[in-house]
Amino acid sequence: MNRPSIMIQKSIITFSVLLYALVVPYLEINNTHVFNPDWTPHVRIHEVWQLFTNSSLGALCIWLAWSKEKLLLGSFISLIITGSFLAAFSLQSTYGGSMKYLDGSEKTLLGLNIGVVGFGLAVILLILSICLGFRKNKNA
Repeated sequence: MNRPSIMIQKSIITFSVLLYALVVPYLEINNTHVFNPDWTPHVRIHEVWQLFTNSSLGALCIWLAWSKEKLLLGSFISLIITGSFLAAFSLQSTYGGSMKYLDGSEKTLLGLNIGVVGFGLAVILLILSICLGFRKNKNA
């Protein structure tokens, strides 16, 4: 595969990792999530576990992409993480979930939930990265 395609894939992986490994912890290590006094300790431990897991997998994806050029694997792992958020969002009514804070507010962009916008874009780009990777393997 040509260098520009490889750089596109690496950039897509990096963008998605920045969202789930840095932006999400930045938005959630505060009193709305990790230190929320209305959350039970059991819920908080799951939140912190999820943040550590996703950030660690993000570091792995960056290493796979930039050090090993394992672009398909890095793309798939990132797609699992970002796609899982979209699945949880889509299924929220079945388990009583919500992206709204206790005061009824919600972080939005252009009237859409910010997580859906960011992770939706990441999923689309990661699917593109995977398609580029399959094209590379087919042509190899």
